[in-house]
Amino acid sequence: MEAPYNHFRSRRSIRRYRPDPVPRDLIEQVLTAAIWAPSAHNRQPWRFAVVTEAAAKAALASAMGARLRRDLEADAVSEALIVQDVQRSNARLINAPVLIVVSLTMMDMDTYPDERRQHNEYLMAVQSTAMAGQNLLLAAHTSGLGACWLCAPLFAPDVVRDALALPDDWQPQGLITLGFPAETKEKPRHPLGEVVLWR
Repeated sequence: MEAPYNHFRSRRSIRRYRPDPVPRDLIEQVLTAAIWAPSAHNRQPWRFAVVTEAAAKAALASAMGARLRRDLEADAVSEALIVQDVQRSNARLINAPVLIVVSLTMMDMDTYPDERRQHNEYLMAVQSTAMAGQNLLLAAHTSGLGACWLCAPLFAPDVVRDALALPDDWQPQGLITLGFPAETKEKPRHPLGEVVLWR
C-alpha cells in the first residue's frame, strides 16, 4: 500500500511513554485536528478534558481504581487478580504525561418524544465523538506522539465526572493517554476478505 496510506498502517496503540512533558501547543494541535471530525447535524457534540497535573491524574486513577475494585469484587474475582488489574490501571493513567478524557454532550443534539429516535440521536453523538477521537489519534501519530484509547470511562462515567469536576452534561466516552512513545508495536489486521462483503 502506497503513501499516504502507510501512515494509517503505522499507527499503533502505545501504552508506554517517555517522562518528557508534551508541550501545550502540541496538545492543542491534536485537539484542533479532533474538532475537525464530521459530526451529526454538524452539532460537534465532543468535549475534551486535558489532564496533565500529577495530582489530578492520581486522583482520577485512584477513583477509577476504587470503582474497578468494587466491580471485580462483585464478580468474585480473586484478590490477587484484583490487585493486578487495579495496579495496571493506575500505572497507565499516572505514567502517561497527558490524559485526555473524551466526552459527549447532548446539549445541542435534536430531541424526540419517542425512545427509539432519541436513542438513535444519542448513538449519532457517540459516533461523532468517536470520529473526533480517531482524528486525535491520527494527529498524535503525525506529530510523533504515541496515544492509546481506553474505554474504561464507559464503566465509571460518574466517577470520572466527579474526579475531574466535569460539567453535568458531559458524558465520558473514553480516555486517551498521550506522550512521546517509549515502545514500538507491530500488530496485524484481518484481511479484507474476512471483513468485507461485496454486493
